[in-house]
Amino acid sequence: MLNPQLGYHTYYVYIITNEHRTSFYIGVTNNLRHRLQKHKENIDSKENTFAAKYFIQFLVYYEKFTWIQEAITREKELKKWRRDKKLQLIKDFNSNFEFLNSRFE
Repeated sequence: MLNPQLGYHTYYVYIITNEHRTSFYIGVTNNLRHRLQKHKENIDSKENTFAAKYFIQFLVYYEKFTWIQEAITREKELKKWRRDKKLQLIKDFNSNFEFLNSRFE
């Protein structure tokens, strides 16, 4: 998403989970609000995706980047991490493991 006031793009690496916080999905986008909505729509329409299969739609972690290459590199890095390391990253950012979707509504 181009920020017209500052003249640069914003990209997000994000982690979403299900209601019980048992499965995680890591992605990258330039419009987090729109992407979260698409995840919810996929669940509602019963799309055949990982996120839809496990009802993953709740944001628990995100990072902002100016350059897409950096965001993609970070996404790939996080996807390689063990589950316990991902959980610690989320807890360091969001200590109560709250759903953060409302920040992007």
